[in-house]
Amino acid sequence: MNQAPIEPTTHAQPPAQDGLRSADAGVRNSQQLAALSLGALISLGLAWELWLAPTGSGTLAVKVVPLALALPGVLRARLYTFRWLSLLVWLYFAEGVVRAHTDRGLSCALGFAELALSLTLFIACAWHIRRRLRLAKA
Repeated sequence: MNQAPIEPTTHAQPPAQDGLRSADAGVRNSQQLAALSLGALISLGLAWELWLAPTGSGTLAVKVVPLALALPGVLRARLYTFRWLSLLVWLYFAEGVVRAHTDRGLSCALGFAELALSLTLFIACAWHIRRRLRLAKA
């Protein structure tokens, strides 16, 4: 009895699933970037107002409360949180612009850092929202 040689089977995924897998990686990457930049923005706000260059008695440290409220939703990848956070972050961007151009010394540098972190957070949120909506369509 002659049997044909058995060829190894490949476990290639259909193109739709490959696209889905790469989109999932994009969603995870954008979530991680958003979580990192959000954590850094919270840390910067607290350090700025409590230790590095406080204005007044440190009461402006409460400005990070809305960001802290967003952290659990970002860690759980809730789309609604990413949506409202992408709008909220512009307040921190505006503060960074004002403080970077009006303050001097360390406070000016911290203003530029806040500006960069808020832009990074916005880009991560927008990227995450777009990827999730594309996945929902597919």
